[in-house]
Amino acid sequence: MAKSVSMKTDIETTIPAGASSDTPEQLKLGNQLCFPLYACARKVISLYAPYFKPLGITYTQYLVFMVLWEEDGLTVSELCDRLLLDSGTVTPLLKKMESAGYLTRTRSREDERVVIVSLTEKGYALRDEVAKIPEKIGACVDLDPEEAKMLYGLLYKVIGGIESR
Repeated sequence: MAKSVSMKTDIETTIPAGASSDTPEQLKLGNQLCFPLYACARKVISLYAPYFKPLGITYTQYLVFMVLWEEDGLTVSELCDRLLLDSGTVTPLLKKMESAGYLTRTRSREDERVVIVSLTEKGYALRDEVAKIPEKIGACVDLDPEEAKMLYGLLYKVIGGIESR
């Protein structure tokens, strides 16, 4: 058994001899689906950084742009739903994008609690600047079109399964 840790010490741990060999299979990193999903997401998102840094935007802001380029004038709630993010994450992001001149946030006339997000000319202009980025990122991912389509479908199947819980 491991020695108990006193609350008075900074960090005091004793690992029993052979503990690593006693690790249950379900707790081994190599058996976790979550780890390659996490690592892959981090690596793919990092590919965008050299393209976004000169533009002064982040990957998450890029996602907001993509949603608004498809359909402008959405509510914050609609944006959150489409991005699978909560308003605590999206609202500060929108404030920063608004202060950079990319979008406006206005209260609905029908319901003052509802905030509508709309792109400015500067926000629309950015679309032309980033249009080639998806192709460049795609060239870095070693999947043929059929594999990419399969992965896309599997990832949304996972998301759907989690969302339905």
